[in-house]
Amino acid sequence: MIMDSRTPVYCGLILSLLLCDIISGEDYFPPAQGVSWSSLNFKTILMWNPEPRNHSYTVEFFGVGKDRERSPHCIRSLRTECDLTHVLMDLKETYYAEVLSEPLLGMTSDLIEFPYARSEQFTPYSDTLIGRPEFTIEVNEDKTKITLQIQDPLSPFYNNSKLLNMRDIFQDDLQYRVTYRKAKSTGKKVEMTDTNEIVLQVDRGESYCFYVQAFIPSRRGEKQLGALSKLQCSPAGEKSLHEEYGFVVLLCAALMIIVAFVITTILLCLCCKRKCQAKNEEKEKPYDHV
Repeated sequence: MIMDSRTPVYCGLILSLLLCDIISGEDYFPPAQGVSWSSLNFKTILMWNPEPRNHSYTVEFFGVGKDRERSPHCIRSLRTECDLTHVLMDLKETYYAEVLSEPLLGMTSDLIEFPYARSEQFTPYSDTLIGRPEFTIEVNEDKTKITLQIQDPLSPFYNNSKLLNMRDIFQDDLQYRVTYRKAKSTGKKVEMTDTNEIVLQVDRGESYCFYVQAFIPSRRGEKQLGALSKLQCSPAGEKSLHEEYGFVVLLCAALMIIVAFVITTILLCLCCKRKCQAKNEEKEKPYDHV
């Protein structure tokens, strides 16, 4: 029997695969993939995939140079997300998280170290997305000023039974960017305020539309701006004739009225003159027969 030179290689591969299966058996737990952070107003969720089959997931987290900790709600879990909001309490700390693939709850394994996947770094203070703020619109009596009162988005944290908002956390580092335009125009203007109120000078009687979003100067790039608010527009007020139609239009209208008046006056004078002439002619007729 002639043996092909590649036969020993094939046999070696087959034996290796069989040996791996025998050694690993049911102790093979696929590592997590796509580990990522999702954070809005400091509510922070760690997410990954795939769905577990014959294993579970455990989440560990740690600050730079700090000891590892485990989230008590994410040990031997069958979910593919973990809420870390209330364990990442140092908001300016930079964290990493690792998702370990472990046996199902109640099962054991001979593995000493379990497969894991690590997240990118995450700093709540600089990485959480600031959600859309709410605001109200107030127009003054003479319709020349509009005041926006901005409400800070809420966080999930309490301090002495008080629910903290973004101003409580960021303090002077929180500003708001206001983008606005006339309702009938596409041209936009931008104003900034470091408080929760902004007063804008506007054209009397015009309707204006507004967007508001948080702005964090200490952040970099796109993370400086929060989510855009819903669009809101002020009511349109009553305008004077001058504001509504403009000086040129009113001048033309006045000239037309004057011209019409002059023409009417001239026509009336001509009519009166003709009537007088007709009466005089009637009076003079009898004397023409003498």
